[in-house]
Amino acid sequence: MKAILTILMVLLLLAQIRLWHDVREIRGLRALVEQQLEENRRLDSRNEALAAEVDDLRAGLQAIEERARSELGLIREGEEFFIVVDPEAIDPQRLQDDAAADPDSPPDPDTDVLP
Repeated sequence: MKAILTILMVLLLLAQIRLWHDVREIRGLRALVEQQLEENRRLDSRNEALAAEVDDLRAGLQAIEERARSELGLIREGEEFFIVVDPEAIDPQRLQDDAAADPDSPPDPDTDVLP
């Protein structure tokens, strides 16, 4: 009888160990599911924003013009373009050297004004 009781206790102990191992694994899987759901929500939000942008681009020229102005530097005929530069960002020695090299040429905004 003691042997049967001992065997049953060992089997119960093994079943408990397996049960708690499975419970721990389930908790880990639930955490992974939560992470994936959060990632999916983030990607859904991004997809909605991209879909809205595609609709805007398909719907009208204003969105296309706005994008061309911001990304490609579009300037319409008759418009004036101004660059506002921080005076502290200009290298005065470089401007003097460029002016001395060719005093009649206007400054090149790509190289003379910006550091």
